[in-house]
Amino acid sequence: MGNLGITEILLIGLALLLFFGPSRLPELGKSLGKGIQEFKKAGKELTEAVSEEVRNERK
Repeated sequence: MGNLGITEILLIGLALLLFFGPSRLPELGKSLGKGIQEFKKAGKELTEAVSEEVRNERK
């Protein structure tokens, strides 16, 4: 997680809990997970497309 330590992660979690409340945290976590998954999928597709173009240029 980069340069974040346990203390920083706990402070961020506490701030989120205070700001959004305990009922919204699971929903936010699920949305964040889906967003990260879509971002990784798009990055993988972009990498594959560029690799394919490079292979086609070499032929």
